[in-house]
Amino acid sequence: MAGKLSKTQKSESARAAIRRLQRLSRNYHYIHAECGLIRSSINGLASELGAPQRRLKEALDDATALSYTVNEDGSIGYPAGGKNEMTGEKIPGGSAVGNNGMLTPGNNGLYPPSDKGLYTPGTGPGTPGLINPNPNHAKAQDIADRIAHALREAREIDERYRQALSKLKAGPGLKVDAKTWADAAADVKAVGEAATEYLKGDIPLDKSPAARKDWWDHLTQEQREEYLAVYPDVIGNLDGIPATVRDEANRENIQLLIGKLSGQDDEESKTMLDGLKGIQEKLQEPSVPPMYLLGIGDEGNGRAIVSYGNPDTAKNVSAYVPGLSTKLDGEFVGGTMKRAQDTALGAREADPHSSTASIVWLGYDAPQVSPTDLAANTDVMFRENAEAGAPAYNSFMAGISATNENEDPHITAIGHSYGSLTVGLAAQEKGGVPGADDIILVGSPGTGAKTADDLNVGKHHVFVGAADNDIVTKLPNHNEASGMGAGAAGGGSAGLVLGLGMGGPIGGVVGGAAGTVVGGVAGYMAQDQQTDPSQIWFGTDPANKAFGATRFLVDDGPPVTEGGFDAHSHYFTPTKDQMSADNIAKIVVGKSDEIVLEQPR
Repeated sequence: MAGKLSKTQKSESARAAIRRLQRLSRNYHYIHAECGLIRSSINGLASELGAPQRRLKEALDDATALSYTVNEDGSIGYPAGGKNEMTGEKIPGGSAVGNNGMLTPGNNGLYPPSDKGLYTPGTGPGTPGLINPNPNHAKAQDIADRIAHALREAREIDERYRQALSKLKAGPGLKVDAKTWADAAADVKAVGEAATEYLKGDIPLDKSPAARKDWWDHLTQEQREEYLAVYPDVIGNLDGIPATVRDEANRENIQLLIGKLSGQDDEESKTMLDGLKGIQEKLQEPSVPPMYLLGIGDEGNGRAIVSYGNPDTAKNVSAYVPGLSTKLDGEFVGGTMKRAQDTALGAREADPHSSTASIVWLGYDAPQVSPTDLAANTDVMFRENAEAGAPAYNSFMAGISATNENEDPHITAIGHSYGSLTVGLAAQEKGGVPGADDIILVGSPGTGAKTADDLNVGKHHVFVGAADNDIVTKLPNHNEASGMGAGAAGGGSAGLVLGLGMGGPIGGVVGGAAGTVVGGVAGYMAQDQQTDPSQIWFGTDPANKAFGATRFLVDDGPPVTEGGFDAHSHYFTPTKDQMSADNIAKIVVGKSDEIVLEQPR
């Protein structure tokens, strides 16, 4: 309603109506979430009580069949039976008390363990002595134990759900804000902990994405709604679950995360909160192509997986892994997500008759260093982040293959900057990147591979974009790094002296920083003349002819002395590098034969 109103009406009254509708939508969203938790709690309670209820009924049926008496306190009365060898008389009957902790009237604790039938002739059960020879006693004791066990289990279940349900209360007032969602997040956690046996234990967390899709497909609609209500964070981030379902779960989960982080004052939480709020704002706006939130979380530096276009129905799917200094913050929304959208729009132009979904996958912790840091010290970048991210990326891509409805979708793995190392390591795992037809590497410091053939798609399906002024694509190998560091140190010192002389303390700081960068580049260039030019920081330069990939034309970008490191970030942006953006889009839609080539280094 709000969407149609905003498109057809332009007035203050229309804007006021839209605001009211949006507020109403937020209120209903909250009510839906809380009612879902109540329903799941009641269903969980009923479901879990079913097992002890069945055991109780079976025990009562056995007592009836034997004509035993079931007393109000749960004890079992049994008749005389057997023969006393000393007197020749029948052994008297008695009662058996369960020893599994059942409750009794006036007793809020648990029964102490019974004597299990210890017997002294003529006194009945309960007095230490011989084992009770009455054949009815053992049967009665078994029934009493089963009743006590069933009641104790039911009491434990009841208490667990009572605690969860007691927390499902709305705060005072009618405003649904961050504090309200923070309370809802606590509610989700409480119900989730209570319903672990009922729901979470059945989620196939240790199965393949294909097996998870099969599990989801065979759930009833009511079961699906319960999982979405109680475990939105799990379902929303579970590879193999359909995109529309993950999007629904994560649109709720992002509200819960915003509520959770809004009450925290540390800088990391504030930074992540900026990113979450930015994504939420984008979700509430009309988007071309439509936006799907396939993953969200506050682990590490934040997690976010956003798709422009539905990856389950699209014929072409690309998944781009960002690199250096990327994290869940405001810049991720304004820059990184925009790159994925630009690729989707470019793909639509490259092939108007084929649907495309363009994904940005921040499912790992990228190194929090900038190209400037690298110019001064390459030792700040390691493989560990990419090694941790590679299997997670492959799991996600396996999920894309499992849920895509096309018979033969065209899937492209894209790695930018350090993300190209993550994609490269993923491609070198057994079987390669699941479903991938092509791999694109831009701004790459290396993939850990010696040649393009190592990436498991065939070297003619590996495409590389490397701007001549992108220093990250020319990071020194480990032998060259010493020259770069020395140059940076020398350049920084010289720049500092000159800056102080010309502009005082501020000039010294600026001059020192610029000198560090320029000196580092100069040091690298000097060492580069003496070593194998095909080898960079993470192995063979993907743009070098020794690697064997197809290099496509990109803009050189501004030199470091003029534009800093802008050349490293322009590959996807048509307004900055139309040639690169067009080439990427053509590869994504399967038209790599139309790209403009560039000679390898």
